[in-house]
Formats: sequence, C-alpha cells, structure tokens
Amino acid sequence: MGRRFPRDFYERDVLEVAPQLLGQHLVRVGPEGRLSTYVITETEAYRGEEDLACHASKGRTPRTEVMYGKGGHLYMYLIYGMYWMMNVVTGPADVPQAVLFRGVRQADGPGKLTRLVGLDGGFYGEDLVSSTRIWIEESGNRPEYSAGPRVGIGYAKDPWKSKPWRFLMIL
Repeated sequence: MGRRFPRDFYERDVLEVAPQLLGQHLVRVGPEGRLSTYVITETEAYRGEEDLACHASKGRTPRTEVMYGKGGHLYMYLIYGMYWMMNVVTGPADVPQAVLFRGVRQADGPGKLTRLVGLDGGFYGEDLVSSTRIWIEESGNRPEYSAGPRVGIGYAKDPWKSKPWRFLMIL
C-alpha cells in the first residue's frame, strides 16, 4: 500500500492538485470492512468565487461551507436528485476550491464513480487525511494526461466555461 496524502498535499492551488491526483489510488473501506482501491483517471478543477462554474461563485452557503475549510475534506452534492458528486477541497481555509472526481478505471463519469465506490451525502466533510473509510494514496505513478474544457458547465460564461481545467489520464 502507498502512503496516504498528507494535509499539505491538499492545501495547494486546485490547478496543481487536480492533475496530480491522476493515477493515484482512491481507497475505500466498505461497510462490511472490505478494502477497495480505484485508480483515478479524470478530474476537474473549480477555482474559487471568481470561477463562474464553481459553486462558491454564489458565495458562502450551507451547501458550500466545507469548501471554505482546510484542504483535504470532501465536498459532496447531489445533482438531478439522483447522482452524488465527489469533490476534494483544496487550498488554504477561506479560499474555496475543489477537485471534482470524474472517473476511475472502473467507472467513467462522476455519478457512476460515486455509485461504484458507495458514496453519498454522508461523506460530506469527510477528512481524507484522517478518515478510516476513505482516503487517497500515492501510487508512485505520474501518468501523462491531457487537459481540456470542463464538462456540463454551459451556464458559466467565457472565459470560465472554456478553461482547460479538466484533466484526463492518457491510458
């Protein structure tokens, strides 16, 4: 098993963290105690209140409160009333940034990912640095990747909807 990422890994700018998560291991201990490991293949960066695609662009709300805390905590939210989205907060406290996990080797798409891994709103605020049920470990790999525009953010105006802040591991 690899080393769990420490707090200082997450307390950096989202544009550094998001591509560095590619190829790393998302580790989940299920309710029955079984350990599962997933290779992260796709991420997207959301960078603060100025980023019109970021939930923090509307300011601090009960929903986004965790984004204003220390990096390393999970920001979970529900879309379309049925898909949980998993994000990890990055940067220092009071600088709301997060990385959306869009894919792992076994699941392409953020909703499929959370269903496969068994995540829901009960993971909101979970600390990846100290959790006993979910964390990210270093794999030792630094894969090549491509960058392009984020997906599903047509509501955001340019330049935000065209930023190349989606990172996809080249398999």
